[in-house]
Amino acid sequence: MHHARVVEGRSLRNRTFVFRDRDEAGARLAERLLEHRNQNPVVLAIPSGGVPIGFAVSQRLGAPFDLIVSRKIPLPYTREAGFGALTWDDIMILNEALVTSIPLTKEQVEDGIAVAKRELEERTHLFRGDRPLPNVKDRCIILVDDGLASGFTMIAAVTFVKRHGAEKTVVAVPTGPMHSVTRVASHVDELVCLNIREGFSFAVADAYAEWHDLTEMEVQSYLDRVPMWTT
Repeated sequence: MHHARVVEGRSLRNRTFVFRDRDEAGARLAERLLEHRNQNPVVLAIPSGGVPIGFAVSQRLGAPFDLIVSRKIPLPYTREAGFGALTWDDIMILNEALVTSIPLTKEQVEDGIAVAKRELEERTHLFRGDRPLPNVKDRCIILVDDGLASGFTMIAAVTFVKRHGAEKTVVAVPTGPMHSVTRVASHVDELVCLNIREGFSFAVADAYAEWHDLTEMEVQSYLDRVPMWTT
């Protein structure tokens, strides 16, 4: 099985509250991505939490910035956990092990997919309007989020850019659990995760001293500061 080069902040292994906020995490992540500056990179962020991270990385690398909307397929009894993810082109990545172990009924699976589809359409329209999807062909694509949870949302995004001809795929996140880092690494060329944590329980929020769900206005404030990439 193919495995990416994994870059981590060794001194941050298994620690919590290592970043002040998303802006600081993005700035620190960008420093570990400088070697890609001369590879014609494009930074794609998964909204909402990935937007400040992607903004910081794109500014530091002088790279074009855009969004790739990818939505978790929620479990019936909790909005926080999911059993897969969905992105553009109807790309759907399912956590088969979870679907069979819970087990979910056909209706629960279909309901979850319907919710994710609706959210995907709403958020794509909200954040990208009618702009064409980003052209990733023959480029080094750096995919960012504020952390990996299960990793399926990121894998859906990676699948999209590969399908559209990305030459190189790099996933860059401030934090993630070891099992998800390993899962995502098998799909990309390189994975940068500053704060890898082992152990059973994991929450992205635990890497940040200041954490909140970004509002639409906050997301828009980042997008307004950067010319959206159109080529």
